[in-house]
Formats: sequence, structure tokens, C-alpha cells
Amino acid sequence: MTLHTPTTLPATLAPGSRAMLSWQTMLADLALILFMVTAATAAPNPAQKAPPPPHAAPLPASPWGQPLAIWRATPHGPTIAAWLAGQAADPRQRLTILARFAPGTRAQALAEAGQLAEAAGPAGATARVAVEPASANAPAQVLALLSYDREAATPAAP
Repeated sequence: MTLHTPTTLPATLAPGSRAMLSWQTMLADLALILFMVTAATAAPNPAQKAPPPPHAAPLPASPWGQPLAIWRATPHGPTIAAWLAGQAADPRQRLTILARFAPGTRAQALAEAGQLAEAAGPAGATARVAVEPASANAPAQVLALLSYDREAATPAAP
């Protein structure tokens, strides 16, 4: 079996022919088009207005953990400060003062929650205070919750 090798290339594949240069020309054209599109996109547009300043994003709600201890004011029970002193100190704990109010008593519940935070001493300075309407299964009252729900970046209160 004899293989025949042409000694000359066909005219369409010969160096300098139109077929040999056409792919190079197409590639150069595509590169030029890509450059022009990129330059047009990156150039500042004087007709375009500056974006409005960003609004302050609302703060996300802090997570509520399962309470490990609950304090309620009772006639012969400990004060909030004495109760907190008897709890094991842990930097992951957060004191939450929860005030549930009956219709028309929101201001009074908020004042009671503030007084309880003051009475809690140093732990009350960083306490989370929540005020919410009372419901059938959650009567109007002010109580303190101690939970493991402090964010890692927040410094702990003693």
C-alpha cells in the first residue's frame, strides 16, 4: 500500500491565501468587539445619576434562647440583684427583662421594666428589655429571664 503525499498544498490552504487568514481576522474582530463592549461598560456615564446614599439597614432581632432561670417578683422572694448574685456567671448568658402589659398599661409596664433593670445592677445595664402585649396564656407581668443567647461579639456583663 502506497501513501501519496501531495507535494503542493491546495490553493485554499496555501500560505497567504484567504482561507488561512480568515480565522485570524475573525478572532481579531471578536477581540476588538469584546474590548469595545468592555470599555463602553466601564466608562462613566455622565447622564447617569449617582446612586442614592444607602439607608441604614434595620438591626436584626437578637436571638432568644431557652431561659435557664426565670425571676418573678414575689412578696417573700429574693430581689433581682440577690437572685442574679446566686446564679452562676457565664459570659454567654444574657439577662432579658420581659414586660407584658394589659391594654392601656404599656407605659406603666415600660416604667416597671426600667426600674427592674436599674435594680439588677451591672447586669441590668446590658439587659435586653422587651415589652409586649399580654395574652390569654401570658398574663400581664414583669419578669427576668436568664438565657444562653448572647452574641459572640457582645461583651459579657458580670
